[in-house]
Amino acid sequence: MSRFLTIVCGLILTAPLYAAVSGEVVKYKAGDTNLVGYIAYDKAIQDKRPAVIVVPDWWGHGQFARDRAKALAALGYTAMVMDMYGDGKYAETPDQAKEQATLFQADPKTMEERFDATHQTLIDHETVDSNHVAAIGYSLGGRVVVEMARRGKDLDGVASIWGSIRQPRNPAKRGSVRANVLVQQAELDKWATKELLDKLKQEMTAAGVDIKVIVYPGTLHGFSRPDATTRAEKYNLPLRYDETAAKQSWKDLEEFLKAAFK
Repeated sequence: MSRFLTIVCGLILTAPLYAAVSGEVVKYKAGDTNLVGYIAYDKAIQDKRPAVIVVPDWWGHGQFARDRAKALAALGYTAMVMDMYGDGKYAETPDQAKEQATLFQADPKTMEERFDATHQTLIDHETVDSNHVAAIGYSLGGRVVVEMARRGKDLDGVASIWGSIRQPRNPAKRGSVRANVLVQQAELDKWATKELLDKLKQEMTAAGVDIKVIVYPGTLHGFSRPDATTRAEKYNLPLRYDETAAKQSWKDLEEFLKAAFK
């Protein structure tokens, strides 16, 4: 009974926070590809506000990404989930995710075109201050937002959260990166070794980028995704949810966005 009352009290306390948050599916295009995104914002805010692009992990446009968008909206931003795979595809199994991720990354232009289309759709929204936009990404999405920073996209900040880090084809050049960069990494992440993380930091520092790297001790890939442990057990994947790290990473992200939008 006490646990039940705790949950109810928690819902009552947080209800006002999300009461005015509105979420809507939005259809848009990148070239000939139909995309299905999701925009969340607080209807109670009258003024235009900063915006955040949310790039999902390799599972695609699903509930986790939408929940992140709504949480950002509760902080006073307008947030939009990017459709990486087209038609709002969401992978149900690792094999499906691998197939979609491979297709998405096969053409170097695809990633950029779909990101640009998302960016344009977001800044066209009536609630958005188009001069202040950031992007966050999870896993594959983290790789996407870092790459968009390298390509000089007009962003105040990018945050890679348990991102899959790879050696870039074209490293960042001094003066080309506009965004501040936050990297939140799991200490025991299979898809982001310490060597690759160190190289990323060296690359960005050499390019004059304001980069902050936070490694959360003892964590695995997916540490802030609530269903990560369940997926790990179901598909034998090196994932694990960590409530402590999840809360701290969100707090660190809040602080990063506030500073980026000043």
